[in-house]
Amino acid sequence: MAEFIKTQNSFADGEVAPEFYALDNINGLSKLENMDVLSGGGLSRRGGLESVCKLDGPARLISFSESDTHQYIITLTDMRMQIFHNGNRMQSIIAPWGISDLAKIQYAQRFGTMIFVHPNFPPQVLRKSGDHFTLSEFAFSRNDSDMTLNVPFVRFDDAADIKITVTTNSNGNNYATFTTSADFWNPENVGGHLHLLDKQWYIHEYISPTQIVAYTNGTYSVPSASVSDWRECAFGTRRGWPCSITFHQDRLIFGGTRDWPGGIWMSQVGRHNNFNIGTGLDDEAIFVSLLSQQRQQICAVVSSDNLQILTNVGEWAISSNPLTPSSVDIKQHTSVGSYSLGCLTPQKIENATVFVSASGHDIRELGLDELGENYNANDLCPMSKHLLTNPIDMAYNPATRQLFVVRSDGKMAVLNKNSALGISAWGTYTTEGDVLSVAVSDNTTYIVTHRINGVFLERFTTTATQDCGQYDFSITASGLPLRASGHNATRIKLRKIVTRLIDTKSIDINSHRITLPNEIYTPDSTGFNGDVSINLLGTESDGIKPLWTISGISTHPITVLSVTMHGWYTV
Repeated sequence: MAEFIKTQNSFADGEVAPEFYALDNINGLSKLENMDVLSGGGLSRRGGLESVCKLDGPARLISFSESDTHQYIITLTDMRMQIFHNGNRMQSIIAPWGISDLAKIQYAQRFGTMIFVHPNFPPQVLRKSGDHFTLSEFAFSRNDSDMTLNVPFVRFDDAADIKITVTTNSNGNNYATFTTSADFWNPENVGGHLHLLDKQWYIHEYISPTQIVAYTNGTYSVPSASVSDWRECAFGTRRGWPCSITFHQDRLIFGGTRDWPGGIWMSQVGRHNNFNIGTGLDDEAIFVSLLSQQRQQICAVVSSDNLQILTNVGEWAISSNPLTPSSVDIKQHTSVGSYSLGCLTPQKIENATVFVSASGHDIRELGLDELGENYNANDLCPMSKHLLTNPIDMAYNPATRQLFVVRSDGKMAVLNKNSALGISAWGTYTTEGDVLSVAVSDNTTYIVTHRINGVFLERFTTTATQDCGQYDFSITASGLPLRASGHNATRIKLRKIVTRLIDTKSIDINSHRITLPNEIYTPDSTGFNGDVSINLLGTESDGIKPLWTISGISTHPITVLSVTMHGWYTV
């Protein structure tokens, strides 16, 4: 047997899947739970959770930031929105969305206004005035001349062959009966808008699948023949409402609806309630429809260096600057696709857009190449896909450089990322109960937890030694199987394990509780700095198993800089 001494002084790759255990030069771990990888490559016990308040039920979290000193957390629950500031509940507002609708809500904020969209609901506008918030339905602007709405109109595919016969109606001179050449209407059309005969019409009454009653502002002339040139409002109860939203170059952008999933509607410049395309002047509204061999369902629109459009099958960008009706330069750059089963809001990390791929098993980083011409969608978890099963929520904390991904099993996959220092480390956070949602406000990470005694809004803090003052949590960091001189070690005898620590008050190594020199357990005392070791007296180990594990449930801080193994091996 050959003697070996092997030191691991960086854990920058975090937890990696077993299929990578046989590779050289991996600074990874076979398990990383409730510990963070530091900027220098070491490991530290995560902070604890502090309870903010008990909630009425499951909730989704959203961050509202007006300025550095006015940052808020919004909880969306069943038909209710609550506003929190500095951990205090400020206001409770009635909202239109039920608990089953929350996963598909998207939103965009500009100054003190946030607009929410959902494919089955009219957009909602949250406005802040002073310390008071109000929620109301988004209102399209009207033309002063005839009071018609500045809404977009399109010709849907199922209406392509439909002709409308217009006849007078006894309700008045501005009312008409529209009779279609085939079954087309349903009760959901009532309240919607049509454009035909160069007029905008409001659908007043449903009569049958072939007949409705509509009215227009002013009088009209009955045409002598059926009308084939007509369009419907792009948004409404029948066709669905915008699915995604952002602001870009002072335009409000709506992306996709239920019946037109590949449509992009851009408001007039500076007039965010006006979607009238007019005559194509530079500041007027724009409509673009994604065309490709595959059906494009827009999952998110993101304002970055360009307008990024993330669909279920690929990543597009509109690079025009300024963006005008005559200069829309749109291009599909990559073909990864975005997760479409729920809304996982893309995050901005180190000048890149980070999103969950269509498979739901990896996180991608969308960024321009060195020439600034083409986008790449790089994989952020090539060795850790086993940690990203069934994501349901996501948020990034720039202060701690951590991406939090909530999974459907109630745990969180956490990425510690610092590209400048080569850190891209995935691990897992667990707590008593289940994590339901996550958001970041004022550099603080908030979560919703479902515990045995209810649902709570909580936040991570470095000063908390437990979760909510009563739940201990275990920490685990396990090394990889031994690789020596480019070979897999098949039989190992360990003689000693040495760990280098800073500010550590308690630690277990391979299930051995280590008695630290001058160990002090008072909360305000300084932890131990230096090396500690355990002698294993030639303990034999299977070559595929981790040779060391740091663990414990102590509430004391733990920071590990390196782990050194001494022993013998055969290949």
